Amino acid sequence: MRRGRAAILSRFAAGAFAFALCCHAAAAQEAVRVGSKLDAESSLLGAMILSTLQAKGIRTVDRLQLGPTNILRAAIIAGEIDIYPEYTGNGALFYAEEADPVWKDAKRAYERIRSLDLARHQLVWLAPAPVDNSWVIAMPRAFARARHIATMIDFADWVRRGGDVKLAASAEFVESPAALPAFEKAYDFRLSPAALLVLAGGDTSVAMRAAAEGISGVNAAMAYGTDGALAVLDLVALGDPKQAQVIYAPAPVVRSAVLARYPTMAPSLAAVFGSLDDRKLRRLNAKVTVDGEPARKVAAEYLAASGLLR
Repeated sequence: MRRGRAAILSRFAAGAFAFALCCHAAAAQEAVRVGSKLDAESSLLGAMILSTLQAKGIRTVDRLQLGPTNILRAAIIAGEIDIYPEYTGNGALFYAEEADPVWKDAKRAYERIRSLDLARHQLVWLAPAPVDNSWVIAMPRAFARARHIATMIDFADWVRRGGDVKLAASAEFVESPAALPAFEKAYDFRLSPAALLVLAGGDTSVAMRAAAEGISGVNAAMAYGTDGALAVLDLVALGDPKQAQVIYAPAPVVRSAVLARYPTMAPSLAAVFGSLDDRKLRRLNAKVTVDGEPARKVAAEYLAASGLLR
């Protein structure tokens, strides 16, 4: 009887071990759910993540264009998605630290959100792209060049000297302390109501087109630093040397358990995001927002042309 019981236990142990191996193999092959926000740039970056993981033999589930920031944030914290592109500057919002100047320094902002999210939510921020999608003021290139306006220092000096300025912007940009008022405070200038064309919506492309075409005397516009229309409309984004704006550098954010399962995704995605710069990202965004190409197609073509899918 002892011998029979031992044999049964031995068979049970062997079966349990085989089952554990099976479960481990299944977990190793578990698909990674890749999300993104609704806008063109997030969709493009999400598609780059998706294509990169697939090229590395990692099974994926496409959850691109899942929703706005709050939906993606809640989804990854709840474990409903595994990875998506997010912006470092949103860490100020996530942790109610909007007044902390750390978010206006690219390196410190990245380290801050990486530390907070790992400690509180077991989320890992992988290497960010060296780009900034923060608010900028843009002007027609020829107009700015003729007046030697390249940065917000030059712009502020132009305004103070009574230069002809009319800025097209949304009410949010004009009123939010983090937008135009932040520029005015940092560079010591003030735009009068007559120097503003306040738009009903928040679409930067409408403001930029008004500046490019001189509609209603507009020669400046609110924009994001990586807006695709900047290059297409031949607008120049004025530099922000005093860092009036929070830095919005995009980076893949992944659940730590998933990264532990697929550690090779970190260097692979670091190469992809590290290959970008403001100019490249504007051009890629323009293909989506201006030319109407699908974000997945633009992402795949960029990765292939850059040799990043090897």
